[in-house]
Amino acid sequence: MIILGIDPGLTCTGWGVVAKAGSRLSHIANGQIRTNAKAGMAERLVELDAGLAAVIAQHWPDAGAVEEVFVNVNPQSTLKLGQARGVAMLAVARAGLPVAEYPTKVIKKALVGTGGAEKAQVQAMLKVLLPGVVLAGEDAADALAVAITHANMLGSHR
Repeated sequence: MIILGIDPGLTCTGWGVVAKAGSRLSHIANGQIRTNAKAGMAERLVELDAGLAAVIAQHWPDAGAVEEVFVNVNPQSTLKLGQARGVAMLAVARAGLPVAEYPTKVIKKALVGTGGAEKAQVQAMLKVLLPGVVLAGEDAADALAVAITHANMLGSHR
């Protein structure tokens, strides 16, 4: 099974693709989609959608998973993040794929064992779980963590 994980953001959306075969995980690809900060909101959402559509077309995942929105101190930031997350979910669903959602604490707990883990701890665990992985950035690392969480949750539902 090939799983696409997405860490949504308006400025930068991370994506990561892993393969699950039994209990074995392997890295396929990861990257980031950056939108033009000078463009209007609608244009940026179109850029994000096109970028995710290209990732899906290139890697043909069987499922997608998206990190849930957390509430920021700034309501405008939360709203923008929610719009990017909606586009991410739409891109996956439009491709006919099931979409799962996971809160940040669940993702951190699935990888590190505690929901309060730091980003550095998550990235260190990614390198253990996916030996030789080269991370395209923090957002791509977070997206791989989302994909691995989904892979682990699939195994726990059986």
